[in-house]
Amino acid sequence: MSKRQTTPDPKQLTERAPTRRRLLKGAAGVTAAAAFVPAASGLAAAYFPNKLDIDVQPDNADEFIDVDEHDSVEVAVHPVEFLNGDREHETFDPTTETVRYRFGSRSTVEDGAGARPADDGEVREFDGHHGESHEALVLTFPVDDMGFDGGEETAWLYWERSESGEHGYAGMDSVSIYGTTAPNQGLLQVLQQLMAWPMG
Repeated sequence: MSKRQTTPDPKQLTERAPTRRRLLKGAAGVTAAAAFVPAASGLAAAYFPNKLDIDVQPDNADEFIDVDEHDSVEVAVHPVEFLNGDREHETFDPTTETVRYRFGSRSTVEDGAGARPADDGEVREFDGHHGESHEALVLTFPVDDMGFDGGEETAWLYWERSESGEHGYAGMDSVSIYGTTAPNQGLLQVLQQLMAWPMG
């Protein structure tokens, strides 16, 4: 990972034009402003507000994950400014924070599991919509540990503030999952076959 550790201009962070993932993130934030890990997972009352700005497969506009074809998936974590619990402005700069992330389906990361990054990631330059550029951290995650079953439309990234894994921040992005069938779809097919079976 690059040793450059620059703090982005807050004005640049707020001027980035809305994208599909930002609109989805805003809509989801109404009902999922925070994600809690069940106490049964061993991470009692873990709290991860939905604050991170992430982009799954940043070089792939379709943002799809094929669990049969892809061995790994890249996730870009962009710097972001937000109001923290004390209603104060806080900037999360992934290029300067400890690499302590989990990625996958929402149920998987909520249960304290998920894919861990293969390494400390790579800092890359990204172009903004007003001619400015900024640095973001790009992480690579193994597909096998993500827990996708084919029914998801979003992928979640958790950043853990400490080694205890009890607190941190979350981020989500829209995705299309290929290469697997959701369990409920398989069950529906079985029920349809049984109903079509000739009686007599």
